[in-house]
Amino acid sequence: MALFPISSAFEGDFCLKLVAVDTENTMDEVCAAAAHHSVNRSVAARPGHRVRVRRQGHPDLLARDLKLADTGIAPMECLHFVFEREEG
Repeated sequence: MALFPISSAFEGDFCLKLVAVDTENTMDEVCAAAAHHSVNRSVAARPGHRVRVRRQGHPDLLARDLKLADTGIAPMECLHFVFEREEG
């Protein structure tokens, strides 16, 4: 377990945000941390959607249960957070 800084580029936000997460966090937990700093602050909530993450410049979303420590993401790397419609 180690504190780990990432840059959050949240869909619809007007600026990057520095977010502290933990290396043992899953991508769902990283998304929740990023959302805490953007959703209902500078980005409107989207009911029926969940937040997902991908590396900046990469098309594929990261698996929701993947731990940050297992991704190869570097400290301060910019991650792109997007809304995905939840299947109901």
